[in-house]
Amino acid sequence: MNAAALKIDADAAYRAGLRALDTGDEIEVLPLLDAALDTAPDDARLWQVKALLHRSLEELAPSVVAFARAATLAPQDATIAHGHAHAALEAGLPAAPLFERALTLAKDRGPVVQGIAAALVVENGPSAAIDRLHAELRVNPDWLVGHWLLSRLRWTEGDRDGFAASIEAAVKRAPRSVVHWRQYIFILMHGGLHEQALAVIDRARAAAGPDTAFLFDEAACLTESWQLDAAERAFAALPRTSDMSVAIHAVRHLLRLQRPEEAAARAEPLMKRGDAHMIMPYLSIIWRLLGDPRFAWFEGDDRFVRAYDLRQKIDCWPKLAETLRALHVTAGQPLEQSVRGGTQTDGPLFSRIEPEICALRQTIAETVAEHVAQLPPPEVGHPLLAPRRDRRIRFTGAWSIRLQGAGYHTNHVHPGGWLSSALYLVVPPETADTARKAGWLTFGQPQVELGLDLPPVRMIQPKEGHLTLFPSTMWHGTTPFSEGERMTVAFDVGVPR
Repeated sequence: MNAAALKIDADAAYRAGLRALDTGDEIEVLPLLDAALDTAPDDARLWQVKALLHRSLEELAPSVVAFARAATLAPQDATIAHGHAHAALEAGLPAAPLFERALTLAKDRGPVVQGIAAALVVENGPSAAIDRLHAELRVNPDWLVGHWLLSRLRWTEGDRDGFAASIEAAVKRAPRSVVHWRQYIFILMHGGLHEQALAVIDRARAAAGPDTAFLFDEAACLTESWQLDAAERAFAALPRTSDMSVAIHAVRHLLRLQRPEEAAARAEPLMKRGDAHMIMPYLSIIWRLLGDPRFAWFEGDDRFVRAYDLRQKIDCWPKLAETLRALHVTAGQPLEQSVRGGTQTDGPLFSRIEPEICALRQTIAETVAEHVAQLPPPEVGHPLLAPRRDRRIRFTGAWSIRLQGAGYHTNHVHPGGWLSSALYLVVPPETADTARKAGWLTFGQPQVELGLDLPPVRMIQPKEGHLTLFPSTMWHGTTPFSEGERMTVAFDVGVPR
């Protein structure tokens, strides 16, 4: 075969690989990539796309190998260097030096420094990552994502007073920048500090002018802080918008006012939108309050929530628990998550290459497939019963939660997922008390912040080795327990394409 033919084959394989990342055909296209590499073994692009395909399949060991080969062949390629570092991080391998190398090539420093910080948290502890983010923000104080990352880490480490100090300094440096002020407001709102956010909104208007965005932020903060009369006026003054986040805050406000009919009128027209999964959890509350039969259609089928006993399928429980404990390196709960009195691992857990985690992922994928197979037939319009079902299980996130005495999860949903989960590795002894139900998983109870007197529609006792699967749009949380350890693995399965 002549050189021109080899180039055509390599080009075609490369393009096919890129398409497969969008279409989900990674498994089918990988043999084509391997065949092309047999004839063009020094084509860095082919190694790069092979690495990306394996990473998309959460096969990080071969992904790292392929990225390393691509980086050797194209040492000045910034994208390959960054991809190599990111794959190593997700695999649980030392990655900070690879990110530092990628930083020397990068035109956009932010995403690479974000990777450095994530690697430092695991390799050297949160304080090292905090120092690195501080250093970068001194050089680039307009890096808004960096302020979010730093505030998040400082919050996790227990700094409740100074966690937002960097964004405070940034707005003083750029007082007329609306985006800087909005990032400050965003950070405070994620910490539940709505009164403080309102004070910052007043400062933002004085410094940057009466931007419309501040009206939306103010209405949200007023209702979340239960200043309902002022919130009513603020929502009435808002310009018309199709923004889903505004609609959600308006619906939350109407639920606080015990006006579910008006909430339904605001939420139901959004059911056919592409982002309808964001509003559907609130429709479940509304329909339940109104006695609407659609509540049973949405959440009532017993097949939607099921528990599976995995104890006989996994023979490495003690080693798995030991591995996961070592990944809980932060001191406290994340800024924006539902955890209270515990810690959460960072990064996609199922991408790690420890044998016990790989075995766990495979068993869980098989169990999820079993769960999907027993669901009711596909139904247009239902967020769980999608007309299309993926040919394989795709995880969009996986993590571990470790709660200790008095720990719990606030009621929440996972709007970015399709199916969500709780796999119990360690449970406190008091969960066996079926009268008190301490530490139990609850379903159907909305956030306490909405002020609704709705009890759970279902509760599940946590048992070691048991996996519970449920729709991501379903409200869920846990009851507190007094002492001991509760460690879980949780994950989201992606919405079918």
